[in-house]
Amino acid sequence: MKIRFLLICITTILLFSCEEDNEKRLIQQQKELAKKEEIFKKIEKAWGFRAMNLEASSQNLVKDWAEWRLFLTELQQKPTSSIGAFQKKSKNLTQKADALLNTIPQSLSNPEFKSRFTVLLNHFRSLELYIHLDAIPEKKVIDLISDINLQLASIELQMNELIRKRQIPIEQGEAEMIRMLDTSRAVRETPKNLD
Repeated sequence: MKIRFLLICITTILLFSCEEDNEKRLIQQQKELAKKEEIFKKIEKAWGFRAMNLEASSQNLVKDWAEWRLFLTELQQKPTSSIGAFQKKSKNLTQKADALLNTIPQSLSNPEFKSRFTVLLNHFRSLELYIHLDAIPEKKVIDLISDINLQLASIELQMNELIRKRQIPIEQGEAEMIRMLDTSRAVRETPKNLD
């Protein structure tokens, strides 16, 4: 009899403890959902990338660069539905930035541009990493968005600067001086055979 009573008590306690665990789990899930919704609102508010305002002469540099146009189009489209949409958008932006780095036109293929596009790609990779974490650090995501905007401004300024430099006329004798400074033209000495 005592064993039966003991089993009934244990069963009752287990049933009530399971119900309390379910209630605690539901409360915890609601808190996590509310936190994710708050993070979503903060990221949605901060998610905005600057439009590139290139001068007309600078636009000629990128007019035939299809990856650049695709990147700008992708950049201006803002996800609105959920964190999953932001995750997908960050992945797409990383892929487009990678395509940019791999297809820089010859007219822009110099160390200044390559380094700026590499930094931009690294920012997008970091954004993708942070936004795919379970606990999204919204402050870091927001800071990365502003860093990406700064990098986009840097690329725009570099394009405009390149056009301004090309418009400066070459002085008399400058081309010869540049050619003389070119180390790849240097005469290579071949050792003489002393035999």
